Amino acid sequence: MTHGGDTTARSYGVEVDFGSRAGLRDAQTRLLAAMPQAHLDFLRALPRSLILGDYFFCHAGIRPGVPLDRQDPDDLIWIRKEFLSASALYPKIIVHGHTPSSTPEVLPNRINVDTGAVKTGTLTAVVLEGTTKRFIDVRIESAD
Repeated sequence: MTHGGDTTARSYGVEVDFGSRAGLRDAQTRLLAAMPQAHLDFLRALPRSLILGDYFFCHAGIRPGVPLDRQDPDDLIWIRKEFLSASALYPKIIVHGHTPSSTPEVLPNRINVDTGAVKTGTLTAVVLEGTTKRFIDVRIESAD
């Protein structure tokens, strides 16, 4: 919730009590009730990963040593340390976010495009054309 989930909940008219598990469970129940079914259906139907050419796209990363087609869906959205510390090459270059960096990271085995949009106001995307990689970012002024 602290990585933009609070803002998402408020966009549906739900305030969240971060002080207790009961408050979080209550907010989850109210958020699910407030979200239009079409939004829930859309989110539930999204794939956890996508392969395009030489690239494997996912939110957080992959579990090293596990074939791409056998990755745990929770790892694809939550893994961090094991993935980020691995230097081995994978069958595809992993394009991910989940770990904010001041600039995009390009390594031999992965590309991190997370520039911390929720806190910095900068949203970054990578354009992959053949062997060329370039980045596009959009910045917004803080509403504070």
